[in-house]
Amino acid sequence: MAAPAAAAKAQPAQQLPIWTWEGKTKTGEVKKGQMEASDEASVQQRLRAMALQNVKIRKKGMQLSFKLPGIGGISQKDIVIFTRQFATMIDAGLPLVQCLDILASQLDNLAFREVLTKVKIKVESGSTLADALKDHPKVFDTLFVQLVAAGEIGGILDTILNRLAAYIEKNEKLKSRVKGAMVYPSIVLTVAIGVTVVLLLFVTPTFEKMFKDFGGAMPAPTQIVIDLSKFLQKYILLMIGVTIAAAIAFRTWKNTNKGREQWDRFTIQTPVFGPLIRKVAVARFTRTLGTMISSGVPILDALEVVAKSAGNSVVEKAIRYTKEKISEGKTIVQPLAETKVFPSMVVQMIGVGEATGAMDQMLSKIADFYDDEVDAAVAALTSMIEPVMMVFLGGIVGGFLVAMYLPIFSIAGAVK
Repeated sequence: MAAPAAAAKAQPAQQLPIWTWEGKTKTGEVKKGQMEASDEASVQQRLRAMALQNVKIRKKGMQLSFKLPGIGGISQKDIVIFTRQFATMIDAGLPLVQCLDILASQLDNLAFREVLTKVKIKVESGSTLADALKDHPKVFDTLFVQLVAAGEIGGILDTILNRLAAYIEKNEKLKSRVKGAMVYPSIVLTVAIGVTVVLLLFVTPTFEKMFKDFGGAMPAPTQIVIDLSKFLQKYILLMIGVTIAAAIAFRTWKNTNKGREQWDRFTIQTPVFGPLIRKVAVARFTRTLGTMISSGVPILDALEVVAKSAGNSVVEKAIRYTKEKISEGKTIVQPLAETKVFPSMVVQMIGVGEATGAMDQMLSKIADFYDDEVDAAVAALTSMIEPVMMVFLGGIVGGFLVAMYLPIFSIAGAVK
């Protein structure tokens, strides 16, 4: 009897049919959507909870579905919208399961709908919301789960969810600023490399043949360009292979603990990008720690989460050292100052916040200040990089033109 039971357990759960529905709210607004349910009665029961009128329900035909890597993912924007809507429903007094059911049924993102459905099922079975979210670490990170747990214990889940949504929005805005600063130089560098390869592979051989027909010695710049062209034509496949192999080797090395720490230490000490990376790290550290402390998370637990989300192994190491010293009975200021990772102004302001009992507010002020600092640093970096990249691209094209036209000038002088 045990074998058939085990076999039955091993069978995958059947996918519930999908129902499309349409109805009107009390104000006359038409709403449409889809939801998974075992039968039409279950759909009607859920729609009644949404206070819809003149409801029309239709079973959707079977569809073949498949997932491609990188397609149909869950973005941070999806999580922010879900978090804000969830907070509104909790504030309105709706039960957790009903909130999750309604939110899942309204989602167009099938991957996110599947995750929320699993969360709802686990909450229905008696689990806490935090434990249910913990089963999906790729969607809800440790910070999200810890704050939700704090909100459930303190009975302020709606407040916590609103704080989480605001935190995620600001964090994504910070990331987009830094990424935006890298877009322009990356495009110009790619164009410069593309132009150089095209000139050397296709344009230079034509000029070389023409110069040979005229005879005579080549000027040094022209000869250098011709030699580069020949080298590229002969070894281009080898160069591509070496570049790919070097990229794979670098990525493998960087994924090791030692390699990641060495690379992070190098980047944070570079003259141009180092200060920007440090400011981003400070803004993220203060924003995350401030959000967790204001939500009632103990400081040691908060520092553990902040360390995991630091994004830089040097900063992570400094935070873990601070946590270790606090657990030994020290205040947060002394170990932070000893790490020499955080600016002295930040350490002193945190010390003032700790002494006055308003550390969360002080951390929020520091985060806002460093958000503005990141904006200013990105603007300064962009204004500095733009002319440098333009001179670089112009120098390549201009140098090539001069090298190619020097023999023509020499020939013209000889003819005269």
